[in-house]
Amino acid sequence: MANNNRPARLAQRIKVILAEALQKTVKDDRVENVTITDARVTNDLQQATVYYTVYGDEDTVAAGHAAMTEHRGMLRREMGRGLNIRLVPTLELVPDTVPEAAAHLEDILRAARARDEELAANRDESQYAGEANPYRTSDHHRSGD
Repeated sequence: MANNNRPARLAQRIKVILAEALQKTVKDDRVENVTITDARVTNDLQQATVYYTVYGDEDTVAAGHAAMTEHRGMLRREMGRGLNIRLVPTLELVPDTVPEAAAHLEDILRAARARDEELAANRDESQYAGEANPYRTSDHHRSGD
């Protein structure tokens, strides 16, 4: 049972090691806006996938992605130094798209709320088209003689 938790524990440790390495070891201004968001390790402990996001404008994001690609070897070396395992997993760095997707979803929800408020305002000002009581009453109804 303990072996099932080992990849998850190792992933958490890798996440911490790489975050510290970005702050202390990597001497590159382009990684200042990089945040490690998640890490996953395969059950055989041979491959680590690390998700990261870069905050800032388009140029900052592009520079952050380039820096992460350039420093992948150094990050793997730091990961190996911090882990107490025989074989260091291969390191795959993947840009995390969750923040961008969440921002896009927030924009959609904001537009939907604005449209709902607009429709509610129109509903309060609206009137019936025609008479207040459009149904015929019995005095207008002719009996079939």
